[in-house]
Amino acid sequence: MRSAFFGLLALAGAFLFIDLREMSEASAAHPGHDPMTRDAPVLPPALTDGVPQAPPVDPESSPETLRQPMTFELLPGGILEAEGSIDPGAADRFAEEIAARGEYVKVLTLNSPGGSVDDALAMSALIREKELTTRVAAKALCASSCPLVLAGGLAREADEDAIVGVHQVFNASQTKPSPEQAMSGAQRMTARIARHLDEMGIGSGLWLHALETPPDRLYYLTPEEMAEFNLTTDPVATARKAD
Repeated sequence: MRSAFFGLLALAGAFLFIDLREMSEASAAHPGHDPMTRDAPVLPPALTDGVPQAPPVDPESSPETLRQPMTFELLPGGILEAEGSIDPGAADRFAEEIAARGEYVKVLTLNSPGGSVDDALAMSALIREKELTTRVAAKALCASSCPLVLAGGLAREADEDAIVGVHQVFNASQTKPSPEQAMSGAQRMTARIARHLDEMGIGSGLWLHALETPPDRLYYLTPEEMAEFNLTTDPVATARKAD
């Protein structure tokens, strides 16, 4: 069943004319900007069959704050706040923070419109290695590649009115790859993301919703869907598992 699922995702990826590796390179060429949000609203309209709908909640942070490269701030209680776009290099800065303060950090809070998939995956893997909790606070945003980071938490929380959404990622470079290059890149990254989510214990429905949603829209996840896909966890069950 799992092999059939990965085969389906790879096939779906073939129809997404994207190259995520070039997306990261494009972001490096435009420092301070997230290629997913440079020319698009930080909060795209919801995916609908008809007229686009507004996001369920307005984020507390300004678009200017969310567009900036990701910063990390250590707060009381072992909380590390990550805010801004996941620019190329964000994973390295996060690793430096963990190396310097890892014994103190217990929870990573996220407020990000997404960005570099490579960096999001690297952050997620380190979060799971360190067995941190991930959280999206009320009126904070975790969209596009940010849910990949959220998925890394040993425990994963989204407060009421947290804004969590997924969509297709896309090539934002000025030089577009050929259809063959785009297809190959999409298949590779689709398999990589699907494998990572499976290893993190996340249900396949999450990534399928992303594949179905154009990059100028977001599929906003309800609390029920986040629980169904295991993107958020039962704190009591997670504590028992950790013990």
